[in-house]
Amino acid sequence: MTQAVRIKDLGRHEGQVVAVRGWVTHVRSKGKIAFVVLRDGSGIVQTVASLQDVGDETLARMDAATQESSAVVTGTVRADRRAPGGYELQLKSFEVTGDSPDYPIAPKEHGVEYLLDHRHLWLRHRGPWAILRVRDEVEKAIRDFMYDREFVLIDSPILTPAACEGTSTLFETDYFDEKAYLSQSGQLYLEPACMAFDKVYCFGPTFRAEKSKTRRHLTEFWMIEPEMAWATLDDAMALAEEMVSYIVARVLDRRAEELKVLERDTSKLESVVPPFPRLSYDEAAAILTRPENVKRAEEAGAPPFVPGSDLGAMDETILGEPFDRPVMIHRYPVEVKAFYMQPDPERPDRALCVDVIAPEGYGEIIGGSQRIHDPELLQARIAEHGLPESAFRWYLDARRYGTVPHAGFGMGIERVVGWITGTRHLRETIPYPRTIQRLYP
Repeated sequence: MTQAVRIKDLGRHEGQVVAVRGWVTHVRSKGKIAFVVLRDGSGIVQTVASLQDVGDETLARMDAATQESSAVVTGTVRADRRAPGGYELQLKSFEVTGDSPDYPIAPKEHGVEYLLDHRHLWLRHRGPWAILRVRDEVEKAIRDFMYDREFVLIDSPILTPAACEGTSTLFETDYFDEKAYLSQSGQLYLEPACMAFDKVYCFGPTFRAEKSKTRRHLTEFWMIEPEMAWATLDDAMALAEEMVSYIVARVLDRRAEELKVLERDTSKLESVVPPFPRLSYDEAAAILTRPENVKRAEEAGAPPFVPGSDLGAMDETILGEPFDRPVMIHRYPVEVKAFYMQPDPERPDRALCVDVIAPEGYGEIIGGSQRIHDPELLQARIAEHGLPESAFRWYLDARRYGTVPHAGFGMGIERVVGWITGTRHLRETIPYPRTIQRLYP
């Protein structure tokens, strides 16, 4: 029986007869010669057959094959520098295993909504294929990074009894005789866990009911969230820049072909190494209130930045542009950040927190902080935010029994993949995007 091989491995079998299983991307015939381009999950290959080699029947089957028909072919592997991947198959047989009549994504321009309606098929095409392979590498890199640094994976629950990032963006659901919410973050569950294991992380889907239609928002997205006991804001910042640099280097090393497909200018990623530039919130505010930046925001129709407020998308773009690597904005006003963030002892109106903003207009990719470890202060902050203390008794317990300073952050996978691949809309960076307007397919 002829050995079946993946397209990416054809170079190991030059001169041998092998079988390839895949899907037809297009067909071209010239008289007594037919060409079929086949793809599998690892790459694409051109196959060629002549009437003399395969006969009328096989040549006719090749000529009749439609886009995205599945097929099994056998042939001799030949080196060809002009061919995709540097090899082609001189065919001996061609068998269609699954027809594909009237495939709905033709080789022409389609609207965004049409492609999203057919996302289950659009995944097969080169752009989504390349983006999602980069995403796969990003996720593998994260797990390797955490494992090598002895972080323990803790799977946080999806159903929770209370808010983490504010009550206005909760998805509510019935939970027998109670109300429950889809998780906004696994962080609250990681904080007690880091008291057991020192260094922990969770990695999974999170949900925000934000009524936002911007390119930077999804209602369902994935986050990596490390948490460390005996850690400060500086420790969290150091880990964040080390992890981001590791991920970018890993993708540059292992996904060069995919970045080439996406026409990504990789020179803009090669400088992503520690240390990252740091700006205090006050320094960032001074930049944003310069007359030229105020004018720029006005011309873009963006809300004006008001000192003391959180940063908007345009503010993040302006702050990130001068740098060739992400910039860290730290110590925001306490009033605009979450209830669990530790105040700066040198300036209690500022939180020991950080946002990491990617260059090239990609905005925030990481948000983190040192957490409040004093039970009385945390209890007061829960009350100030109007949150039910009964839902946080377990969370307060982590401070009542052997409290220690601890810190962590959350990194949005889709935003990182978007920045690394040069993809402008987050809906392209997740297999099946969920937005305020889309729950199908």
